[in-house]
Amino acid sequence: MTRFISRAWSLSALPSVAALTAMTALAAFSPRAYAASPAEQLAGHTAQAGTPAVPARGQSFFTTTHGREWSCASCHGTVPTQTGKHASTGKPIGAMAPAFNPERFTDAAKTEKWFRRNCNDVLGRTCTAAEKADVLAWLMTLKP
Repeated sequence: MTRFISRAWSLSALPSVAALTAMTALAAFSPRAYAASPAEQLAGHTAQAGTPAVPARGQSFFTTTHGREWSCASCHGTVPTQTGKHASTGKPIGAMAPAFNPERFTDAAKTEKWFRRNCNDVLGRTCTAAEKADVLAWLMTLKP
Protein backbone atom coordinates (compact mmCIF):
# COMPACT_ATOMS: atom_id res chain seq x y z
CA MET A 1 0.00 0.00 0.00
CA THR A 2 2.80 2.43 0.86
CA ARG A 3 4.41 1.81 -2.50
CA PHE A 4 1.13 2.67 -4.30
CA ILE A 5 0.64 5.93 -2.33
CA SER A 6 4.24 6.94 -2.90
CA ARG A 7 3.97 6.32 -6.64
CA ALA A 8 0.59 8.06 -6.88
CA TRP A 9 1.96 11.13 -5.11
CA SER A 10 5.05 11.27 -7.29
CA LEU A 11 2.96 11.04 -10.48
CA SER A 12 0.61 13.78 -9.32
CA ALA A 13 3.57 16.04 -8.57
CA LEU A 14 5.05 15.73 -12.07
CA PRO A 15 3.03 18.57 -13.67
CA SER A 16 4.01 20.95 -10.85
CA VAL A 17 7.67 19.97 -11.04
CA ALA A 18 7.65 20.34 -14.83
CA ALA A 19 6.02 23.77 -14.63
CA LEU A 20 8.50 24.97 -12.01
CA THR A 21 11.43 23.70 -14.06
CA ALA A 22 10.13 25.44 -17.20
CA MET A 23 9.60 28.75 -15.38
CA THR A 24 13.09 28.60 -13.88
CA ALA A 25 14.62 27.90 -17.29
CA LEU A 26 12.72 30.77 -18.91
CA ALA A 27 13.77 33.18 -16.17
CA ALA A 28 17.38 32.09 -16.43
CA PHE A 29 17.51 32.79 -20.16
CA SER A 30 15.48 36.00 -20.11
CA PRO A 31 17.43 38.94 -21.59
CA ARG A 32 17.02 40.85 -18.33
CA ALA A 33 17.81 37.98 -15.96
CA TYR A 34 21.50 38.87 -15.81
CA ALA A 35 21.33 42.54 -16.76
CA ALA A 36 23.62 44.29 -14.32
CA SER A 37 24.25 47.58 -16.10
CA PRO A 38 22.10 50.29 -17.64
CA ALA A 39 23.39 49.33 -21.12
CA GLU A 40 22.47 45.67 -20.62
CA GLN A 41 19.00 46.59 -19.39
CA LEU A 42 18.54 48.97 -22.33
CA ALA A 43 19.57 46.18 -24.71
CA GLY A 44 17.03 43.82 -23.11
CA HIS A 45 14.15 46.30 -23.35
CA THR A 46 15.11 47.25 -26.91
CA ALA A 47 15.23 43.59 -27.97
CA GLN A 48 11.88 42.95 -26.32
CA ALA A 49 10.36 46.02 -28.01
CA GLY A 50 11.73 45.03 -31.41
CA THR A 51 12.47 48.67 -32.23
CA PRO A 52 15.39 51.00 -31.47
CA ALA A 53 15.14 53.22 -28.40
CA VAL A 54 14.66 56.94 -29.10
CA PRO A 55 16.06 59.23 -26.36
CA ALA A 56 13.93 62.24 -27.43
CA ARG A 57 10.81 60.10 -27.12
CA GLY A 58 12.02 59.01 -23.67
CA GLN A 59 12.40 62.63 -22.54
CA SER A 60 8.92 63.48 -23.78
CA PHE A 61 7.47 60.42 -22.05
CA PHE A 62 9.27 61.32 -18.80
CA THR A 63 7.93 64.89 -18.67
CA THR A 64 4.35 64.27 -19.91
CA THR A 65 1.41 63.65 -17.57
CA HIS A 66 -0.34 61.26 -20.01
CA GLY A 67 -3.77 62.60 -19.04
CA ARG A 68 -3.23 61.96 -15.35
CA GLU A 69 -2.05 64.06 -12.41
CA TRP A 70 1.61 62.97 -12.33
CA SER A 71 4.46 62.51 -14.76
CA CYS A 72 7.78 60.80 -14.04
CA ALA A 73 9.21 64.31 -13.58
CA SER A 74 6.72 65.05 -10.79
CA CYS A 75 8.94 63.08 -8.41
CA HIS A 76 12.22 62.59 -10.28
CA GLY A 77 12.64 66.18 -11.52
CA THR A 78 12.35 67.58 -15.05
CA VAL A 79 16.07 67.03 -15.53
CA PRO A 80 16.73 63.94 -13.39
CA THR A 81 20.38 64.65 -12.69
CA GLN A 82 19.71 65.78 -9.12
CA THR A 83 17.87 64.34 -6.15
CA GLY A 84 14.12 64.40 -6.65
CA LYS A 85 11.32 64.31 -4.09
CA HIS A 86 8.25 62.07 -4.00
CA ALA A 87 5.18 64.19 -4.78
CA SER A 88 3.08 62.88 -1.87
CA THR A 89 5.51 61.69 0.78
CA GLY A 90 8.33 64.18 0.23
CA LYS A 91 10.83 61.29 0.47
CA PRO A 92 14.09 62.07 -1.39
CA ILE A 93 14.72 60.09 -4.59
CA GLY A 94 18.28 59.76 -5.89
CA ALA A 95 19.20 61.08 -9.33
CA MET A 96 17.81 58.88 -12.10
CA ALA A 97 20.55 59.48 -14.68
CA PRO A 98 23.17 56.71 -14.29
CA ALA A 99 26.04 59.19 -14.83
CA PHE A 100 24.90 61.05 -11.70
CA ASN A 101 23.99 57.98 -9.64
CA PRO A 102 26.27 54.98 -10.37
CA GLU A 103 23.94 52.57 -8.56
CA ARG A 104 20.97 53.45 -10.78
CA PHE A 105 19.86 50.64 -13.12
CA THR A 106 22.38 48.09 -11.83
CA ASP A 107 19.79 45.63 -10.51
CA ALA A 108 17.29 44.40 -13.12
CA ALA A 109 14.77 43.13 -10.56
CA LYS A 110 14.78 46.46 -8.74
CA THR A 111 14.46 48.36 -12.01
CA GLU A 112 11.45 46.27 -13.04
CA LYS A 113 9.84 46.68 -9.61
CA TRP A 114 10.05 50.47 -9.83
CA PHE A 115 8.98 50.63 -13.49
CA ARG A 116 5.93 48.54 -12.55
CA ARG A 117 4.98 50.76 -9.61
CA ASN A 118 5.75 54.10 -11.21
CA CYS A 119 4.19 53.32 -14.59
CA ASN A 120 1.02 52.32 -12.78
CA ASP A 121 1.04 55.66 -10.90
CA VAL A 122 1.77 57.74 -14.00
CA LEU A 123 -0.10 55.81 -16.69
CA GLY A 124 -2.52 53.56 -14.84
CA ARG A 125 -0.92 50.60 -16.64
CA THR A 126 2.35 48.78 -17.14
CA CYS A 127 4.91 50.52 -19.36
CA THR A 128 5.74 48.83 -22.64
CA ALA A 129 9.26 47.60 -23.36
CA ALA A 130 9.61 50.43 -25.91
CA GLU A 131 8.64 53.06 -23.33
CA LYS A 132 11.15 51.66 -20.84
CA ALA A 133 13.85 51.57 -23.51
CA ASP A 134 13.16 55.15 -24.60
CA VAL A 135 13.28 56.51 -21.03
CA LEU A 136 16.42 54.57 -20.18
CA ALA A 137 18.09 55.68 -23.44
CA TRP A 138 17.35 59.33 -22.61
CA LEU A 139 18.58 58.99 -19.02
CA MET A 140 21.82 57.47 -20.34
CA THR A 141 22.43 60.56 -22.53
CA LEU A 142 22.51 62.88 -19.50
CA LYS A 143 26.15 63.52 -18.58
CA PRO A 144 27.89 65.74 -16.00
